[in-house]
Amino acid sequence: MKMKKIEQTPFAELPEALVEEMLSKSEQVGDRLYDSFKEIQINKANMRKQLQEQNILKQDTEVGYPSIPTTCGVDGSYAVEKLLATDFAACAAVAIEGLTPPSEKRHWEKPHHRVFIHPEKHDPDTGTVIRGLMMEMELELAAKAPHDIVFLDGSLTTPLIYMNQAVNKVLEWENEGAQTEVGKELKERFRRFLEDYKTILESLRTDKLWVSMPKYTTRRELGKKLSWSSHYDDRAILTNILSPGEFTSPVSLEEPLQPWHLRLPFKDKELERLKDEVISAINRLYVMYYRPHNWTPVFRIEMASSIATNNSRIAVLLQGLKYQSGTPGILEPYPLYIADRMVKHLGSAIPAFRQTATRRMTELHQGDIGEIFFSMHGYRTESGR
Repeated sequence: MKMKKIEQTPFAELPEALVEEMLSKSEQVGDRLYDSFKEIQINKANMRKQLQEQNILKQDTEVGYPSIPTTCGVDGSYAVEKLLATDFAACAAVAIEGLTPPSEKRHWEKPHHRVFIHPEKHDPDTGTVIRGLMMEMELELAAKAPHDIVFLDGSLTTPLIYMNQAVNKVLEWENEGAQTEVGKELKERFRRFLEDYKTILESLRTDKLWVSMPKYTTRRELGKKLSWSSHYDDRAILTNILSPGEFTSPVSLEEPLQPWHLRLPFKDKELERLKDEVISAINRLYVMYYRPHNWTPVFRIEMASSIATNNSRIAVLLQGLKYQSGTPGILEPYPLYIADRMVKHLGSAIPAFRQTATRRMTELHQGDIGEIFFSMHGYRTESGR
């Protein structure tokens, strides 16, 4: 007799009354969201007119048709699995070449990934430090990639924020007399991190572009400049305004409420100089928006001032974006999409790594292996990108 397959639903484990109340409230939420959406639709013509009058709205045909550039996407992920006896910490970064042709003919140093995995003592802030290490790996891969355009996931300011949080935590651990492998690794890579970050933020080489493309953002450079409603960020509003092939002139990145700051893990005059140059470059960043096709949302693109002020480099950037987002259903440039797909699996792969480590421990242990299985029992995995 065949057993009937039980259909899985997202509400299977929830009380019926709770589900009914949440569905009712969801309809109310839909009403509120539609009111905000309708506000954009009503004001869309006026907003578009504002962009035209300020000479912000442009067509990609205005900057020319350079040859299709080679591209690369870089993304990273981290995970911390909390075990009975220890924490299993891991992070990885990958670099993926864009759609071919064209393919990068210059030497691309292998491997096109970086990885760290190590047991760490129980600490709720291990994820903060390993996230900083992940950023170091991402920027190293991005700086080494020989491609014409290197896409990074997230904002260009994110590495500074994450690294400052990580360094603060490492120094706090050291003040308490604790030495960790992830903290040691982060400090060893720190000088290289600043050098790579400076290279990316300045983008001085005329044959290479480094740009960052955050999917989620709360920034409103144009919204504040043109007094738009604060219900939506710039990317959401411009997706309803821009037609395929249109982009906005680069504008300066929104200034932070507090000055940018980065704590150094150790005293060094060279590091102080590099840190100051990095912060200076962050203060000169620009942002623009581009909609290459009608099946893509508007892309938010953060870039160095050396790119934003050069129409020839913007033309190369737009051509690369248009070519790498030509597949309906993929809502970001192809290499970033593939890199994102890859690193998302790190969290789900951690239990397999733990099982391999557990098997090796049982081979080495002469006593009751049940003790090993208890100490290596996983309770939950925290992961992020």
